[in-house]
Amino acid sequence: MTGNTKNIKSIAVLTSGGDSPGMNAAIRAVVRAGLFYKKKVFGVRNGYDGLIDNRIEELDTNSVKHILNAGGTFLKSARSERFRTKEGRAQAFKNLEHLGVDSLVVIGGNGSFTGANIFSEEFEIPVVGVPGTIDNDLFGSDRTVGYDTANNTVLECVDKIRDTATSHNRLFLVEVMGRDAGFIALNTGLASGAFDIILPEENKTYEDLFAEVKRGAANKKTSNIIIVSEGNKLGPTYDIAKNLHKNFPHLDIKVTILGHLQRGGSPSCLDRVLASELGVHAVEGLLNGKSRVMVGKVNNQLTYTFFEQAIFNKAYINQDLLRISKILSI
Repeated sequence: MTGNTKNIKSIAVLTSGGDSPGMNAAIRAVVRAGLFYKKKVFGVRNGYDGLIDNRIEELDTNSVKHILNAGGTFLKSARSERFRTKEGRAQAFKNLEHLGVDSLVVIGGNGSFTGANIFSEEFEIPVVGVPGTIDNDLFGSDRTVGYDTANNTVLECVDKIRDTATSHNRLFLVEVMGRDAGFIALNTGLASGAFDIILPEENKTYEDLFAEVKRGAANKKTSNIIIVSEGNKLGPTYDIAKNLHKNFPHLDIKVTILGHLQRGGSPSCLDRVLASELGVHAVEGLLNGKSRVMVGKVNNQLTYTFFEQAIFNKAYINQDLLRISKILSI
């Protein structure tokens, strides 16, 4: 877990991939922790593209004031095709070397950490990752920065949708983010009292879904909410709605796709605290010789997980929550 253990003099921080609430809080923590330990701190704008284009600027405490409660990332974020090339990474390292930057904190998800791991191996620069993704799909941390806020945003929307569903006896399919993982769908489905949840982790069939709808009708439900994770195995949400309508033509079926609404908003208290903790420990990890690791919390304990493990090991949904959601949906 130790990389280049030379005395670190400066740290650069960037955000990469999809934005998530709490990224600003994590940036703030990295900057202030770095300055606390008497290191220079640089911010990189526009993710890995900013490293290549030399959009790197020195930050101080005033640079990160009044951003703790702000959603998104003031450094901006992007997915970089150029950083996938050796030439792009070489230019990025040249820019850091010119500024005397000898370590890096990357705030992002799977793709961000994949690039960080390759970059660190090629140029022997210490890198620590902070998990910033609403999907909560990284092995090595029970929660990722932004996940709690996204859950709260979805829950608020579903509560409002239920008002309309009840008023008109409608069945609503509400699609939430989760291309490969159903964490948001499971937690918001349970918290909102959804009568069914469609997850990527389950091999649910249409026969299973139709049985759930019939059960709801038998129990005289006046409104029904189905939470659909975008990566489910049944297919696109509008196709699911069409198939339901063919089999239950009497039902008034509506689809709501929450989309990027889930990424925005002021971070929750939990996300602000988590981002602050992980940002500080990312800096302290670098100063203690750690590299090519993601900082996280498991069972409320601070952990460092190799990038390869965080990326390639699967984070599993809570099967007991899934069981409980089925019990309570009757």
